[in-house]
Amino acid sequence: MAEAVSFNIWDPEFRANPYPHYGALLAGPPPVLTVGPMTFALVARYADVTAGLRDHEHMSSVQPPRPAEASYRGRFSGSRNMLGSDPPQHSRLRKMVSRDFTPRRIREMEPRIRMIAKELLDKVEAKGDFELMADLANVLPVAVIAEMLGVPAELHATFKRWSDTLVGGDNNVPGAQPRPEVVRVVDEVGDYFTAEIEKRRVNPGPDLVSALVAAHDEGDAISAADLLSFVTLLLIAGNETTTNLIGNGTLALGRNPEQFDALKRNPAMIPRAIEEMLRYDGPVQSTVRFTNQAVQLGGTEIPAKAFALMIVAAANRDPAQFKDPEKFDITREPNDHVAFGEGIHFCIGAALARMEATVAFEAMLARFPRLRLKDPTIKPVYKGSFFLRGLESIPLAIE
Repeated sequence: MAEAVSFNIWDPEFRANPYPHYGALLAGPPPVLTVGPMTFALVARYADVTAGLRDHEHMSSVQPPRPAEASYRGRFSGSRNMLGSDPPQHSRLRKMVSRDFTPRRIREMEPRIRMIAKELLDKVEAKGDFELMADLANVLPVAVIAEMLGVPAELHATFKRWSDTLVGGDNNVPGAQPRPEVVRVVDEVGDYFTAEIEKRRVNPGPDLVSALVAAHDEGDAISAADLLSFVTLLLIAGNETTTNLIGNGTLALGRNPEQFDALKRNPAMIPRAIEEMLRYDGPVQSTVRFTNQAVQLGGTEIPAKAFALMIVAAANRDPAQFKDPEKFDITREPNDHVAFGEGIHFCIGAALARMEATVAFEAMLARFPRLRLKDPTIKPVYKGSFFLRGLESIPLAIE
């Protein structure tokens, strides 16, 4: 008898540990569920997820309009960014920022990333106490992306607050009105970047906002609302995913002390360990596609106008693709995970995320060779989003 599917992303207990629920999804074709007026397909198997993510012709990234009563009508209304667009618009948008995410550009940023990490760990050493999220994981990525966007250091904490609020807002029940605090932050972000865009138009700099303003002013197919939405996406995607990678990865190491010890003995394993962190408990649980026509996927016909949850975290634990998928193994090879997506929407910031995580773990292990979880029995508390999986705090022992 087939195992019953239990899938409720609005249940805090489910979000705290969704992995046991993926077994039933990995055992057969994608199920199709109806929730009120909406249809959802739960796509979990590695082969199905990769096939679906590559099929941008039938499985669109452009989400349908929300009901009028659940729609936000502010300055972002009707806008699209790189994540929520299909070709040819997606291709044009991606091209606008691709120069800032090339391997050469990322290598040029490495000394600055190392300096930020050093300064943060200096503070940790001085106070003699280490709370990973507040002291490093929340701070390093937002500092890096904020500098790329030309945002001054005194606003980094505000940026992080904005990012956390917007991420928490993505777990709304379908059809519900946006939460007031989310609407307020959307307006604050819009106000800030509207003013910054005007400043860059008069006095451009070497930052990403200036590059996007120049492209917009040259008529490169991006509206003012799209420009705002694009910059906001860079703010969130540029820090939240790397924050979660560092946090989730450290927790996985702490819960697997033999793996942690092996990494301490051989820090050259850090890049491979990061790939396993991405596979085992990555920063993104799922992304969403919308079927613009009926499509066959993995033995299931997904009807037109359905939401398809492409559960990359489940695909990364598919026994058909990975040996001993529930085991955290920093020596795993090969490791063809889909934590950064697949196809045309493969994460443009993947190289930057890998660089920041590598720097963070190298710096932590060099500074604190006895690093470990302060409480190995800790029951971690996760933030409010299912789609972006991240921890509130992780207390670490440094002696």
